[in-house]
Amino acid sequence: MAGEIRTAGHADDVGLGPALAALTAPGGDFPLTDAVVRGIPMRVYDRAPRTLRELIAATAAFGDRPYSVHRDERTSYAEHLAQVYGLAAVLRERYGLVKGDRVGIAMRNYPEWGVVFFAAQVAGFVAVPLNAWWTGPELVWAVEDSGCRIVVGDGPRVDALAGHVDVPLVRARGTGPVPAGAVTWEDLVAGFDPAAGLPDVEVLAEDDSSILYTSGTTGRPKGAVHSHRNHVTNALNVVLTTRANAVVSGAAPPAGQPGTLLTYPLFHIAGLNSLYGAVLNGAKLATMYRWDREEARALVREERLTGGAGVPTTMRELAEEAIAHPDETASLTRIAMGGAPIPPELVARIADHLGPISFNGYGLTETTSAVCANSGQDYVDRPDSVGRPAPGAEVRVVDPETLAELAEGEIGELWFRGPNIVRGYWNNPEADAAAFVDGWFRTGDLGHVTRGWVYVVDRLKDVVLRGGENVYSVQVEAALHEVPGVEEVAIVGIPHPTLGEEVAAVVRLAPGAARDADLLRRHVTERVAAFAAPTTVIWWDEALPRTATGKILKKDLRTAVLKDPGE
Repeated sequence: MAGEIRTAGHADDVGLGPALAALTAPGGDFPLTDAVVRGIPMRVYDRAPRTLRELIAATAAFGDRPYSVHRDERTSYAEHLAQVYGLAAVLRERYGLVKGDRVGIAMRNYPEWGVVFFAAQVAGFVAVPLNAWWTGPELVWAVEDSGCRIVVGDGPRVDALAGHVDVPLVRARGTGPVPAGAVTWEDLVAGFDPAAGLPDVEVLAEDDSSILYTSGTTGRPKGAVHSHRNHVTNALNVVLTTRANAVVSGAAPPAGQPGTLLTYPLFHIAGLNSLYGAVLNGAKLATMYRWDREEARALVREERLTGGAGVPTTMRELAEEAIAHPDETASLTRIAMGGAPIPPELVARIADHLGPISFNGYGLTETTSAVCANSGQDYVDRPDSVGRPAPGAEVRVVDPETLAELAEGEIGELWFRGPNIVRGYWNNPEADAAAFVDGWFRTGDLGHVTRGWVYVVDRLKDVVLRGGENVYSVQVEAALHEVPGVEEVAIVGIPHPTLGEEVAAVVRLAPGAARDADLLRRHVTERVAAFAAPTTVIWWDEALPRTATGKILKKDLRTAVLKDPGE
Protein backbone atom coordinates (compact mmCIF):
# COMPACT_ATOMS: atom_id res chain seq x y z
CA MET A 1 0.00 0.00 0.00
CA ALA A 2 1.09 3.54 -0.59
CA GLY A 3 1.88 6.02 2.15
CA GLU A 4 0.18 9.20 3.25
CA ILE A 5 -2.55 10.54 1.01
CA ARG A 6 -1.78 14.10 -0.02
CA THR A 7 -3.48 15.78 -2.96
CA ALA A 8 -1.08 18.54 -4.02
CA GLY A 9 -2.54 21.91 -4.78
CA HIS A 10 -5.76 21.45 -2.88
CA ALA A 11 -6.34 21.30 0.88
CA ASP A 12 -2.75 22.27 1.60
CA ASP A 13 -2.99 25.41 -0.51
CA VAL A 14 -6.31 26.91 0.57
CA GLY A 15 -7.75 28.34 3.78
CA LEU A 16 -5.61 27.32 6.73
CA GLY A 17 -3.32 25.21 4.53
CA PRO A 18 -0.52 27.74 3.95
CA ALA A 19 -0.56 28.90 7.57
CA LEU A 20 -0.37 25.32 8.86
CA ALA A 21 2.51 24.57 6.48
CA ALA A 22 4.45 27.64 7.61
CA LEU A 23 3.90 26.99 11.31
CA THR A 24 5.02 23.33 11.08
CA ALA A 25 8.03 23.98 8.81
CA PRO A 26 11.60 24.13 10.17
CA GLY A 27 11.92 27.43 11.99
CA GLY A 28 8.16 27.64 12.58
CA ASP A 29 6.53 27.70 16.01
CA PHE A 30 5.39 24.06 15.66
CA PRO A 31 8.12 22.33 13.64
CA LEU A 32 7.67 18.70 12.66
CA THR A 33 10.56 16.28 12.49
CA ASP A 34 11.07 12.68 11.35
CA ALA A 35 11.04 10.03 14.08
CA VAL A 36 10.57 6.31 14.54
CA VAL A 37 7.98 5.58 17.25
CA ARG A 38 7.48 1.94 18.30
CA GLY A 39 9.13 0.90 15.03
CA ILE A 40 6.89 3.10 12.86
CA PRO A 41 8.31 6.08 10.91
CA MET A 42 6.25 9.23 11.37
CA ARG A 43 6.37 13.00 11.68
CA VAL A 44 6.23 14.33 15.25
CA TYR A 45 6.37 17.72 16.94
CA ASP A 46 9.92 18.82 17.68
CA ARG A 47 9.09 21.07 20.63
CA ALA A 48 8.13 20.94 24.29
CA PRO A 49 6.20 19.71 26.12
CA ARG A 50 6.86 16.06 25.34
CA THR A 51 4.87 14.61 28.25
CA LEU A 52 1.84 15.59 30.30
CA ARG A 53 4.18 15.69 33.29
CA GLU A 54 6.09 18.55 31.63
CA LEU A 55 2.84 20.23 30.66
CA ILE A 56 1.37 20.36 34.16
CA ALA A 57 4.71 21.27 35.79
CA ALA A 58 4.92 24.32 33.52
CA THR A 59 1.68 25.69 35.02
CA ALA A 60 3.72 26.91 38.02
CA ALA A 61 4.24 30.02 35.89
CA PHE A 62 0.49 30.80 36.04
CA GLY A 63 0.48 31.24 39.82
CA ASP A 64 -2.78 32.66 41.15
CA ARG A 65 -4.46 32.79 37.75
CA PRO A 66 -7.92 31.10 37.93
CA TYR A 67 -7.76 27.47 36.87
CA SER A 68 -11.21 25.96 37.45
CA VAL A 69 -14.75 27.12 38.18
CA HIS A 70 -17.41 24.71 39.38
CA ARG A 71 -20.58 26.24 40.79
CA ASP A 72 -19.34 28.54 43.57
CA GLU A 73 -15.91 26.84 43.86
CA ARG A 74 -12.83 28.45 42.36
CA THR A 75 -9.30 27.07 42.23
CA SER A 76 -6.13 28.83 41.11
CA TYR A 77 -3.35 27.23 39.10
CA ALA A 78 -1.07 27.35 42.15
CA GLU A 79 -3.65 25.61 44.34
CA HIS A 80 -4.30 23.00 41.69
CA LEU A 81 -0.61 22.21 41.18
CA ALA A 82 -0.06 21.91 44.94
CA GLN A 83 -2.88 19.35 45.13
CA VAL A 84 -1.48 17.45 42.14
CA TYR A 85 1.95 17.17 43.77
CA GLY A 86 0.45 16.40 47.18
CA LEU A 87 -1.69 13.56 45.83
CA ALA A 88 1.19 12.13 43.79
CA ALA A 89 3.31 11.98 46.94
CA VAL A 90 0.55 10.29 48.96
CA LEU A 91 -0.07 7.70 46.26
CA ARG A 92 3.64 6.88 46.16
CA GLU A 93 4.43 6.99 49.86
CA ARG A 94 1.23 5.89 51.63
CA TYR A 95 -0.20 3.52 49.03
CA GLY A 96 3.08 2.31 47.55
CA LEU A 97 2.25 2.94 43.90
CA VAL A 98 5.12 2.80 41.43
CA LYS A 99 5.57 3.82 37.81
CA GLY A 100 3.12 2.00 35.55
CA ASP A 101 0.51 1.33 38.24
CA ARG A 102 -3.08 2.16 37.28
CA VAL A 103 -5.19 4.77 39.07
CA GLY A 104 -8.95 4.68 38.50
CA ILE A 105 -11.05 7.87 38.30
CA ALA A 106 -14.80 7.31 38.69
CA MET A 107 -16.69 10.57 39.06
CA ARG A 108 -18.57 13.30 37.30
CA ASN A 109 -16.81 16.46 36.12
CA TYR A 110 -15.73 17.66 39.55
CA PRO A 111 -12.55 19.68 40.21
CA GLU A 112 -10.97 16.63 41.90
CA TRP A 113 -11.06 14.78 38.58
CA GLY A 114 -8.20 16.79 37.09
CA VAL A 115 -6.15 16.58 40.28
CA VAL A 116 -6.20 12.78 40.16
CA PHE A 117 -5.48 12.66 36.44
CA PHE A 118 -2.48 14.98 36.58
CA ALA A 119 -1.14 13.38 39.79
CA ALA A 120 -0.97 10.15 37.81
CA GLN A 121 0.88 11.90 34.98
CA VAL A 122 3.59 13.50 37.09
CA ALA A 123 4.30 10.26 38.97
CA GLY A 124 4.39 7.98 35.94
CA PHE A 125 1.17 6.18 36.84
CA VAL A 126 -1.49 5.31 34.28
CA ALA A 127 -4.84 7.09 34.69
CA VAL A 128 -7.94 4.97 34.05
CA PRO A 129 -10.98 7.24 33.53
CA LEU A 130 -14.13 5.22 34.17
CA ASN A 131 -17.47 5.98 32.54
CA ALA A 132 -19.63 7.69 35.17
CA TRP A 133 -22.74 6.39 33.38
CA TRP A 134 -21.78 2.75 33.83
CA THR A 135 -23.64 0.44 36.16
CA GLY A 136 -21.93 -1.05 39.21
CA PRO A 137 -21.02 -4.34 37.48
CA GLU A 138 -19.54 -2.44 34.53
CA LEU A 139 -17.39 -0.32 36.84
CA VAL A 140 -16.25 -3.41 38.71
CA TRP A 141 -15.33 -5.13 35.46
CA ALA A 142 -13.23 -2.18 34.25
CA VAL A 143 -11.40 -1.81 37.58
CA GLU A 144 -10.50 -5.49 37.47
CA ASP A 145 -9.70 -5.53 33.75
CA SER A 146 -7.29 -2.60 34.03
CA GLY A 147 -5.75 -3.80 37.29
CA CYS A 148 -6.28 -0.52 39.14
CA ARG A 149 -4.31 -0.21 42.38
CA ILE A 150 -6.63 2.49 43.74
CA VAL A 151 -9.84 4.24 42.66
CA VAL A 152 -10.87 7.81 43.44
CA GLY A 153 -14.58 8.37 42.85
CA ASP A 154 -17.59 10.37 43.85
CA GLY A 155 -20.22 9.06 46.25
CA PRO A 156 -22.43 7.02 43.88
CA ARG A 157 -19.47 5.41 42.11
CA VAL A 158 -17.67 4.50 45.35
CA ASP A 159 -20.90 3.06 46.75
CA ALA A 160 -21.24 0.94 43.61
CA LEU A 161 -17.67 -0.37 43.92
CA ALA A 162 -17.49 -0.87 47.70
CA GLY A 163 -17.43 -4.53 48.65
CA HIS A 164 -16.97 -5.62 45.02
CA VAL A 165 -13.34 -4.69 44.33
CA ASP A 166 -10.26 -5.44 46.38
CA VAL A 167 -8.53 -2.07 46.02
CA PRO A 168 -8.44 1.07 48.19
CA LEU A 169 -11.26 3.55 47.49
CA VAL A 170 -11.22 7.32 48.01
CA ARG A 171 -14.61 9.03 48.14
CA ALA A 172 -14.97 12.61 46.92
CA ARG A 173 -18.23 14.56 47.12
CA GLY A 174 -20.06 11.80 48.97
CA THR A 175 -22.63 12.00 51.75
CA GLY A 176 -23.64 9.57 54.44
CA PRO A 177 -21.52 6.82 56.00
CA VAL A 178 -18.22 6.09 54.29
CA PRO A 179 -18.13 2.51 52.99
CA ALA A 180 -15.89 0.14 54.90
CA GLY A 181 -12.30 0.34 53.70
CA ALA A 182 -12.75 3.70 51.96
CA VAL A 183 -11.38 7.08 52.97
CA THR A 184 -12.71 10.53 52.19
CA TRP A 185 -11.06 13.02 49.89
CA GLU A 186 -10.95 15.49 52.79
CA ASP A 187 -8.96 13.04 54.92
CA LEU A 188 -6.61 12.40 52.03
CA VAL A 189 -6.04 16.11 51.37
CA ALA A 190 -5.34 16.70 55.06
CA GLY A 191 -2.28 14.46 54.67
CA PHE A 192 -0.83 16.31 51.67
CA ASP A 193 2.67 17.72 52.12
CA PRO A 194 2.44 21.42 51.18
CA ALA A 195 6.12 21.28 50.20
CA ALA A 196 5.69 18.30 47.89
CA GLY A 197 7.16 18.92 44.46
CA LEU A 198 7.57 17.11 41.18
CA PRO A 199 8.14 13.40 41.97
CA ASP A 200 11.60 12.01 41.30
CA VAL A 201 10.71 9.65 38.47
CA GLU A 202 11.55 9.55 34.78
CA VAL A 203 8.54 9.83 32.46
CA LEU A 204 9.12 9.43 28.73
CA ALA A 205 7.02 10.39 25.72
CA GLU A 206 6.25 6.75 24.85
CA ASP A 207 5.27 5.76 28.40
CA ASP A 208 1.66 4.76 28.97
CA SER A 209 -0.39 7.71 30.21
CA SER A 210 -3.99 6.51 30.29
CA ILE A 211 -6.38 3.70 29.49
CA LEU A 212 -9.69 4.97 28.09
CA TYR A 213 -12.43 2.49 27.50
CA THR A 214 -14.40 2.66 24.27
CA SER A 215 -18.13 3.27 24.47
CA GLY A 216 -18.89 -0.41 24.06
CA THR A 217 -22.03 0.06 21.94
CA THR A 218 -21.35 -3.22 20.11
CA GLY A 219 -19.89 -5.35 22.89
CA ARG A 220 -17.54 -5.26 25.86
CA PRO A 221 -15.56 -1.98 25.99
CA LYS A 222 -11.91 -2.09 24.95
CA GLY A 223 -9.22 -0.19 26.84
CA ALA A 224 -7.29 2.04 24.44
CA VAL A 225 -3.79 2.70 25.82
CA HIS A 226 -2.59 6.25 25.25
CA SER A 227 0.99 7.39 25.58
CA HIS A 228 2.13 10.81 26.75
CA ARG A 229 3.07 11.54 23.14
CA ASN A 230 -0.48 10.76 22.01
CA HIS A 231 -2.01 13.27 24.42
CA VAL A 232 0.58 16.01 23.91
CA THR A 233 0.29 15.66 20.12
CA ASN A 234 -3.46 16.14 20.44
CA ALA A 235 -3.03 19.22 22.64
CA LEU A 236 -0.50 20.79 20.25
CA ASN A 237 -2.75 20.04 17.26
CA VAL A 238 -5.51 22.14 18.81
CA VAL A 239 -3.20 25.02 19.69
CA LEU A 240 -1.69 24.91 16.20
CA THR A 241 -5.12 25.08 14.55
CA THR A 242 -6.11 28.01 16.75
CA ARG A 243 -2.89 29.83 15.83
CA ALA A 244 -3.39 29.14 12.12
CA ASN A 245 -6.93 30.52 12.27
CA ALA A 246 -5.60 33.69 13.91
CA VAL A 247 -2.97 34.07 11.21
CA VAL A 248 -5.52 33.69 8.42
CA SER A 249 -8.18 35.93 9.96
CA GLY A 250 -5.73 38.56 11.16
CA ALA A 251 -7.75 38.84 14.35
CA ALA A 252 -5.98 39.97 17.50
CA PRO A 253 -5.98 37.41 20.33
CA PRO A 254 -8.81 37.95 22.83
CA ALA A 255 -7.91 40.26 25.69
CA GLY A 256 -7.61 38.61 29.09
CA GLN A 257 -7.45 34.97 30.06
CA PRO A 258 -9.04 32.45 27.68
CA GLY A 259 -11.71 30.21 29.15
CA THR A 260 -13.59 27.08 28.11
CA LEU A 261 -17.04 25.83 29.05
CA LEU A 262 -16.46 22.08 29.15
CA THR A 263 -19.59 19.97 28.68
CA TYR A 264 -17.94 16.75 27.49
CA PRO A 265 -17.55 14.14 30.23
CA LEU A 266 -13.92 13.99 31.31
CA PHE A 267 -13.85 10.20 30.92
CA HIS A 268 -14.21 10.79 27.16
CA ILE A 269 -11.18 11.62 25.01
CA ALA A 270 -12.77 14.92 23.92
CA GLY A 271 -13.18 15.86 27.58
CA LEU A 272 -9.52 15.14 28.23
CA ASN A 273 -8.66 17.22 25.18
CA SER A 274 -10.33 20.23 26.80
CA LEU A 275 -8.76 19.47 30.19
CA TYR A 276 -5.13 19.47 29.14
CA GLY A 277 -5.77 21.95 26.33
CA ALA A 278 -6.82 24.49 28.95
CA VAL A 279 -3.71 23.75 30.99
CA LEU A 280 -1.43 24.19 27.97
CA ASN A 281 -2.94 27.63 27.33
CA GLY A 282 -3.25 28.74 30.95
CA ALA A 283 -6.99 28.95 30.37
CA LYS A 284 -9.87 28.88 32.84
CA LEU A 285 -11.95 25.70 32.80
CA ALA A 286 -15.64 25.91 33.73
CA THR A 287 -17.70 22.77 34.37
CA MET A 288 -21.30 22.06 35.31
CA TYR A 289 -22.93 19.25 37.28
CA ARG A 290 -25.30 18.67 34.37
CA TRP A 291 -26.07 20.53 31.17
CA ASP A 292 -28.36 23.54 31.51
CA ARG A 293 -28.47 26.10 28.70
CA GLU A 294 -29.33 29.06 30.93
CA GLU A 295 -26.60 28.16 33.40
CA ALA A 296 -24.21 27.82 30.47
CA ARG A 297 -25.09 31.31 29.25
CA ALA A 298 -24.59 32.70 32.74
CA LEU A 299 -21.15 31.08 32.98
CA VAL A 300 -20.08 32.51 29.63
CA ARG A 301 -21.30 35.97 30.71
CA GLU A 302 -19.86 35.99 34.23
CA GLU A 303 -16.55 34.26 33.49
CA ARG A 304 -16.06 35.85 30.05
CA LEU A 305 -15.47 32.41 28.57
CA THR A 306 -14.04 32.38 25.06
CA GLY A 307 -15.03 28.87 24.01
CA GLY A 308 -17.50 26.05 24.44
CA ALA A 309 -16.84 22.36 23.86
CA GLY A 310 -19.38 19.56 23.64
CA VAL A 311 -21.51 17.26 21.54
CA PRO A 312 -23.69 18.84 18.83
CA THR A 313 -26.87 18.74 20.93
CA THR A 314 -25.40 20.89 23.72
CA MET A 315 -23.43 23.17 21.42
CA ARG A 316 -26.54 23.81 19.34
CA GLU A 317 -28.24 25.08 22.49
CA LEU A 318 -25.21 27.16 23.44
CA ALA A 319 -25.25 28.68 19.95
CA GLU A 320 -28.96 29.42 20.26
CA GLU A 321 -28.32 31.17 23.57
CA ALA A 322 -25.50 33.18 22.01
CA ILE A 323 -27.67 34.18 19.04
CA ALA A 324 -30.54 35.22 21.31
CA HIS A 325 -28.33 37.03 23.84
CA PRO A 326 -25.35 38.45 21.91
CA ASP A 327 -24.46 41.02 24.57
CA GLU A 328 -24.09 38.35 27.24
CA THR A 329 -22.04 35.98 25.11
CA ALA A 330 -19.86 38.41 23.14
CA SER A 331 -16.70 36.81 24.56
CA LEU A 332 -17.29 33.54 22.63
CA THR A 333 -14.79 33.07 19.82
CA ARG A 334 -14.93 29.28 19.46
CA ILE A 335 -17.62 26.59 19.58
CA ALA A 336 -16.04 23.14 19.33
CA MET A 337 -18.23 20.17 18.46
CA GLY A 338 -17.55 16.47 18.11
CA GLY A 339 -18.54 13.00 19.26
CA ALA A 340 -21.30 12.74 16.64
CA PRO A 341 -21.89 13.96 13.06
CA ILE A 342 -22.40 17.72 12.83
CA PRO A 343 -25.37 18.84 10.70
CA PRO A 344 -24.09 21.30 8.05
CA GLU A 345 -27.12 23.51 8.72
CA LEU A 346 -25.86 24.06 12.28
CA VAL A 347 -22.47 25.22 10.99
CA ALA A 348 -24.19 27.60 8.57
CA ARG A 349 -26.51 28.99 11.26
CA ILE A 350 -23.65 29.68 13.65
CA ALA A 351 -21.66 31.37 10.87
CA ASP A 352 -24.61 33.53 9.82
CA HIS A 353 -25.24 34.85 13.32
CA LEU A 354 -21.93 34.55 15.20
CA GLY A 355 -19.27 34.35 12.51
CA PRO A 356 -16.95 31.48 11.46
CA ILE A 357 -16.28 30.29 15.03
CA SER A 358 -17.21 26.60 14.70
CA PHE A 359 -14.62 23.86 15.16
CA ASN A 360 -15.20 20.21 14.26
CA GLY A 361 -12.81 17.52 15.34
CA TYR A 362 -13.20 14.03 13.89
CA GLY A 363 -11.61 11.17 15.72
CA LEU A 364 -12.06 8.25 18.04
CA THR A 365 -10.69 7.17 21.38
CA GLU A 366 -7.99 5.29 19.48
CA THR A 367 -6.91 8.41 17.56
CA THR A 368 -6.65 10.49 20.76
CA SER A 369 -9.50 12.79 19.79
CA ALA A 370 -9.29 14.77 16.55
CA VAL A 371 -7.22 13.12 13.85
CA CYS A 372 -8.89 15.50 11.38
CA ALA A 373 -10.08 19.04 12.01
CA ASN A 374 -12.17 21.62 10.21
CA SER A 375 -12.56 25.12 11.61
CA GLY A 376 -13.12 28.78 10.90
CA GLN A 377 -13.90 29.82 7.33
CA ASP A 378 -12.71 26.43 6.04
CA TYR A 379 -15.56 24.82 7.95
CA VAL A 380 -18.10 27.31 6.65
CA ASP A 381 -16.92 26.62 3.08
CA ARG A 382 -16.98 22.80 3.51
CA PRO A 383 -19.41 21.99 6.33
CA ASP A 384 -19.85 18.40 5.12
CA SER A 385 -16.13 17.63 5.50
CA VAL A 386 -14.35 16.70 8.72
CA GLY A 387 -11.37 18.64 7.42
CA ARG A 388 -7.70 17.92 6.91
CA PRO A 389 -5.70 15.20 8.63
CA ALA A 390 -3.81 16.58 11.61
CA PRO A 391 -0.14 17.46 11.02
CA GLY A 392 1.87 14.25 11.03
CA ALA A 393 -1.20 12.06 10.53
CA GLU A 394 -1.49 9.82 7.49
CA VAL A 395 -4.79 8.64 6.02
CA ARG A 396 -5.70 5.79 3.70
CA VAL A 397 -9.02 4.79 2.19
CA VAL A 398 -9.19 1.01 1.96
CA ASP A 399 -11.65 -1.53 0.61
CA PRO A 400 -12.76 -3.18 3.88
CA GLU A 401 -13.01 -6.62 2.24
CA THR A 402 -9.96 -6.80 -0.04
CA LEU A 403 -7.82 -4.27 1.91
CA ALA A 404 -6.84 -2.73 -1.41
CA GLU A 405 -6.16 0.99 -1.30
CA LEU A 406 -8.77 3.01 -3.17
CA ALA A 407 -8.37 5.98 -5.47
CA GLU A 408 -9.22 9.57 -4.59
CA GLY A 409 -12.96 10.12 -4.16
CA GLU A 410 -13.81 6.43 -3.74
CA ILE A 411 -15.63 5.42 -0.56
CA GLY A 412 -13.94 2.91 1.70
CA GLU A 413 -12.82 2.41 5.28
CA LEU A 414 -10.72 5.24 6.71
CA TRP A 415 -7.38 4.16 8.17
CA PHE A 416 -5.06 6.51 10.08
CA ARG A 417 -1.48 6.35 11.31
CA GLY A 418 0.67 8.86 13.19
CA PRO A 419 1.77 10.16 16.58
CA ASN A 420 -1.78 10.44 17.93
CA ILE A 421 -2.71 6.76 17.28
CA VAL A 422 -2.66 4.55 20.38
CA ARG A 423 -0.32 1.58 20.61
CA GLY A 424 -3.24 -0.82 21.04
CA TYR A 425 -5.73 -2.14 23.55
CA TRP A 426 -5.10 -3.16 27.13
CA ASN A 427 -4.47 -6.92 27.32
CA ASN A 428 -6.57 -7.62 24.22
CA PRO A 429 -4.42 -9.09 21.43
CA GLU A 430 -7.45 -10.25 19.43
CA ALA A 431 -8.84 -6.72 19.30
CA ASP A 432 -5.37 -5.41 18.40
CA ALA A 433 -5.13 -7.81 15.47
CA ALA A 434 -8.54 -6.75 14.18
CA ALA A 435 -8.01 -2.98 14.49
CA PHE A 436 -4.30 -2.33 13.83
CA VAL A 437 -2.26 -3.12 10.72
CA ASP A 438 1.42 -2.05 10.69
CA GLY A 439 0.58 0.93 12.89
CA TRP A 440 -2.52 1.84 10.86
CA PHE A 441 -5.77 2.05 12.82
CA ARG A 442 -8.92 0.80 11.12
CA THR A 443 -11.62 3.25 12.19
CA GLY A 444 -14.69 1.29 11.12
CA ASP A 445 -15.88 4.51 9.46
CA LEU A 446 -16.58 4.80 5.75
CA GLY A 447 -15.48 7.89 3.91
CA HIS A 448 -13.38 9.33 1.12
CA VAL A 449 -10.61 11.84 0.55
CA THR A 450 -11.37 14.34 -2.19
CA ARG A 451 -9.04 17.20 -3.14
CA GLY A 452 -7.25 16.77 0.18
CA TRP A 453 -10.39 16.95 2.34
CA VAL A 454 -11.68 14.02 4.38
CA TYR A 455 -15.38 13.13 4.32
CA VAL A 456 -17.10 10.60 6.60
CA VAL A 457 -20.29 9.08 5.23
CA ASP A 458 -21.22 6.36 7.74
CA ARG A 459 -20.15 3.77 10.22
CA LEU A 460 -19.31 0.57 8.34
CA LYS A 461 -21.87 -1.33 10.41
CA ASP A 462 -24.60 1.30 9.88
CA VAL A 463 -24.68 1.37 6.07
CA VAL A 464 -28.15 0.45 4.80
CA LEU A 465 -27.94 -1.92 1.81
CA ARG A 466 -31.19 -1.34 -0.08
CA GLY A 467 -31.69 -3.36 -3.23
CA GLY A 468 -27.96 -3.37 -3.96
CA GLU A 469 -27.56 0.37 -3.32
CA ASN A 470 -25.56 1.69 -0.36
CA VAL A 471 -27.43 4.28 1.68
CA TYR A 472 -25.05 6.31 3.85
CA SER A 473 -26.89 7.54 6.92
CA VAL A 474 -24.79 10.69 7.46
CA GLN A 475 -25.81 12.06 4.06
CA VAL A 476 -29.52 11.39 4.61
CA GLU A 477 -29.43 12.72 8.16
CA ALA A 478 -27.75 15.93 6.97
CA ALA A 479 -30.52 16.44 4.42
CA LEU A 480 -33.25 15.87 6.98
CA HIS A 481 -31.65 18.29 9.44
CA GLU A 482 -32.31 21.03 6.88
CA VAL A 483 -36.08 20.56 7.21
CA PRO A 484 -37.51 23.24 9.54
CA GLY A 485 -38.63 21.75 12.82
CA VAL A 486 -36.37 18.68 12.76
CA GLU A 487 -34.44 18.64 16.03
CA GLU A 488 -32.88 15.17 15.91
CA VAL A 489 -32.83 12.41 13.32
CA ALA A 490 -31.25 8.99 12.90
CA ILE A 491 -31.29 6.70 9.88
CA VAL A 492 -31.36 2.94 10.49
CA GLY A 493 -31.85 -0.10 8.31
CA ILE A 494 -34.71 -2.53 8.85
CA PRO A 495 -35.27 -5.91 7.14
CA HIS A 496 -37.20 -6.05 3.84
CA PRO A 497 -38.28 -9.31 2.17
CA THR A 498 -37.07 -8.42 -1.36
CA LEU A 499 -34.76 -5.41 -1.03
CA GLY A 500 -32.74 -6.84 1.86
CA GLU A 501 -33.02 -3.66 3.88
CA GLU A 502 -35.22 -0.60 3.87
CA VAL A 503 -34.46 2.91 5.08
CA ALA A 504 -36.13 4.08 8.29
CA ALA A 505 -35.88 7.55 9.84
CA VAL A 506 -36.36 8.18 13.54
CA VAL A 507 -37.25 11.86 13.92
CA ARG A 508 -37.75 14.16 16.91
CA LEU A 509 -39.45 17.43 16.03
CA ALA A 510 -39.39 20.80 17.73
CA PRO A 511 -42.48 21.60 19.81
CA GLY A 512 -45.35 22.61 17.55
CA ALA A 513 -43.79 21.32 14.31
CA ALA A 514 -46.11 19.37 12.03
CA ARG A 515 -45.51 15.71 11.28
CA ASP A 516 -45.15 15.38 7.52
CA ALA A 517 -43.37 12.23 6.38
CA ASP A 518 -43.90 13.03 2.68
CA LEU A 519 -42.10 16.36 3.13
CA LEU A 520 -39.11 14.56 4.62
CA ARG A 521 -39.02 12.09 1.74
CA ARG A 522 -39.20 14.83 -0.89
CA HIS A 523 -36.40 16.74 0.80
CA VAL A 524 -34.10 13.71 0.74
CA THR A 525 -34.97 12.89 -2.88
CA GLU A 526 -34.07 16.42 -3.97
CA ARG A 527 -30.67 16.29 -2.26
CA VAL A 528 -29.45 12.69 -2.18
CA ALA A 529 -31.22 10.02 -4.23
CA ALA A 530 -34.68 8.54 -4.46
CA PHE A 531 -33.56 5.15 -3.12
CA ALA A 532 -32.20 6.86 0.03
CA ALA A 533 -35.54 8.42 0.99
CA PRO A 534 -36.94 6.82 4.16
CA THR A 535 -39.95 4.63 3.52
CA THR A 536 -40.56 4.37 7.25
CA VAL A 537 -40.69 7.37 9.58
CA ILE A 538 -40.91 6.96 13.34
CA TRP A 539 -41.85 10.08 15.28
CA TRP A 540 -39.90 10.19 18.54
CA ASP A 541 -41.21 12.34 21.37
CA GLU A 542 -38.11 12.39 23.59
CA ALA A 543 -34.41 12.95 22.99
CA LEU A 544 -32.91 10.13 20.95
CA PRO A 545 -30.97 7.62 23.08
CA ARG A 546 -27.27 8.43 23.14
CA THR A 547 -24.09 7.30 24.81
CA ALA A 548 -22.48 9.55 27.39
CA THR A 549 -20.32 10.92 24.58
CA GLY A 550 -23.16 11.89 22.26
CA LYS A 551 -23.31 8.95 19.84
CA ILE A 552 -26.85 7.84 18.97
CA LEU A 553 -27.58 4.27 20.05
CA LYS A 554 -28.80 3.01 16.69
CA LYS A 555 -29.05 -0.56 17.91
CA ASP A 556 -31.70 0.55 20.40
CA LEU A 557 -33.51 2.52 17.71
CA ARG A 558 -33.56 -0.44 15.32
CA THR A 559 -35.24 -2.51 18.01
CA ALA A 560 -37.82 0.23 18.59
CA VAL A 561 -38.51 0.61 14.86
CA LEU A 562 -39.13 -3.12 14.45
CA LYS A 563 -41.70 -2.94 17.26
CA ASP A 564 -43.39 0.15 15.78
CA PRO A 565 -43.66 0.14 11.95
CA GLY A 566 -44.29 3.90 11.87
CA GLU A 567 -45.79 5.42 8.75
